[in-house]
Amino acid sequence: MKNHIVSAFRLTLVMLVVVGIYLAIVYGGSKILPTQGNGEMIKDKGQKFYANIGQEFKSEKYFHGRPSSVNYNAAGSGGSNKGPSNEEYLETVQKRIDTLQRQNPDMGNTKVPVELATASGSGLDPDISVEGALYQAKRIAKARHLPEEQINNLIKTQTEKPFLGLFGPSKINVLKLNIALDQLK
Repeated sequence: MKNHIVSAFRLTLVMLVVVGIYLAIVYGGSKILPTQGNGEMIKDKGQKFYANIGQEFKSEKYFHGRPSSVNYNAAGSGGSNKGPSNEEYLETVQKRIDTLQRQNPDMGNTKVPVELATASGSGLDPDISVEGALYQAKRIAKARHLPEEQINNLIKTQTEKPFLGLFGPSKINVLKLNIALDQLK
């Protein structure tokens, strides 16, 4: 019995050291990042927003981000946990597609980009694909009385390339895109 207790105590001490070193490396590594591990804060019109948390935009004058299964509540991050064969989930996705097609009638039968109809695993994804932004460009140009080409150029300037040009897809942060949209003349 005594041997088991001593072994368990040693293992506990070793794991505390290993986990402590790991935490120190992660914490130290976060402090060399531009945001120092605190997330990217953006100030606009006297308000503060976190750029790495999805925001809800309902107006036809703004780009809409991914739907959220947690109503954009960062304290309750999570997915719906419903699979692609779940009837309720399929109905929800179809309603989202129908809504998008109504909001963007100029797109006709163009396929709705998947991220505009499905929520992310966290429910708080702040980014959409370039295709998702281009799908909404005509609606925004019409609502703001701007040339569509100007909206498309804005999308190009706001596109973030993959990490090191290799890892992940090109993406656009919806909050940053909408702030830049408000700054257009």
